[in-house]
Parts: sequence; C-alpha cells; structure tokens
Amino acid sequence: MIRFIFMALFLVPIYMISLPLYVYHALLRRKNPEKSAKQAQTFVVWALHTLVRMSGASVIVQGLENVPEDQPVLYVGNHRSIFDIIIGYKYVKNNTGFVAKDSLEKTPLVGRWMKYINCLFLNRTDIKEGLKTILHGIELVKHGTSIFIFPEGTRSEGDELLPFKEGSLKIAEKSGCLIIPVAITGTENIFEKQFPRVRKTTVVYEFGKPVDLKSLDKETKKHAGAYVRDIIINMRNQHENIIAKTGKK
Repeated sequence: MIRFIFMALFLVPIYMISLPLYVYHALLRRKNPEKSAKQAQTFVVWALHTLVRMSGASVIVQGLENVPEDQPVLYVGNHRSIFDIIIGYKYVKNNTGFVAKDSLEKTPLVGRWMKYINCLFLNRTDIKEGLKTILHGIELVKHGTSIFIFPEGTRSEGDELLPFKEGSLKIAEKSGCLIIPVAITGTENIFEKQFPRVRKTTVVYEFGKPVDLKSLDKETKKHAGAYVRDIIINMRNQHENIIAKTGKK
C-alpha cells in the first residue's frame, strides 16, 4: 500500500508543473506541432519512468534492435494492464501515440498530456467516429509519428489473448509502415490483481521482428490480425522461462 501512496503523492507536483506547461504546449503546437510532441514526450517519459521505478517492477526488455529508429511503425501488443503503456513509453522510439479508449480524453492531467504526445482516443461503439480516429492515425504515421495499438480492444483478464480486431491494423495497411509485434507478460501483477496495492514483480516486454504487410501472401494478409496475434503468443510462451532464469517473480 505504501508504494501506491508514494505514487499518488508523486502526481501532485506533476500536476502543478503541468499547469504552465499546458499553456506552453498549447502555443507551441500552433507553430511547431512536431517539436511540441517531442518535448512533451520527453517529459511524459520521465514522469512515467519514475512511476515504474517507484512501483519496484523489474522490467526485462528484449528485441529493441528490431525497432527501426529512422521511420514510424505500428506497435501491436497484447493488453494486460495500464502499466503496458506506462512501461512502454520508456522504450518506444521516435514520437509515439498510444490508441486508448475515448473516456481517457477527459481524464484530468492524463488526457491533456496524451493529446500533446499524439495519442488517439477511440470510440468503440460509434463506427463512424472510430473510423475518423483510424484515419487520423494514418495521417500521423505518414508525418513521422509511430502508433501503439492493442487490437484485443480491452484488457485481457486471463492468460489467453483475446481475438485481435482485424480493422486495428488498417493504420499499417494504409500508411505502408512496418508492424512491430509486442509481447507483454506480468504487468497485471503490478497493480490490477491486488488493487489498490502496488506489488514488486518482474515484467517481460519484448519487441518482435518487423512485419511488412506488403510481403505477406494474399490469404495471410486477409487475416493479418490473427497472424500477428500468433507471433505474440509464440513470444509470450517463452517469457516464463525468461523470468525463471532471473530468479525473480
């Protein structure tokens, strides 16, 4: 419980610092949105990385060499916890916006910073609004911003991945960017499993080899979501062995 209290208290000065930064980025975004997004992400990464350290989580990161630094990509990962995002921002390359549920857009402090770093807010019930969000994501990728999406559509509460929504890969299909499969294990053990306590645990965060949709055969491309899901499942199957070798849980 003490970790949760310290993390909550940490957000108080973050909120105070954010107030003048809101004004700064509101003005900068009008003149130079790319510069604003880069600077905002630097601040967000520092704040989120601090939260990870306060949580006591031991993060094993693998496959960073698979992520190109000179082009935007579509990160596609399984979803277990809010810490999937909190941890992920430490390791993604270039400016990256996560696709999140639209309710987060109105969340105090969080929502505005998410806007500044080009996160997308997806309405899961309104197809028309959802399409607008995907189209916006395509434009962001074309202008150099990577996007991170969780195709299950919601957090999986069990060990088995939920089916991937095929439409979620449209950003890669229409923009031509590479897909980076991301396999995540253990993040739910930090917070969600014993809310509101924060528990020290080990997490594996693995970036797989890039997938180029253009290189896939017609049938595989038709079911690209299932194809990428299988890659992530195969990656996660090795994670328990990786954790066991560290001697940590």
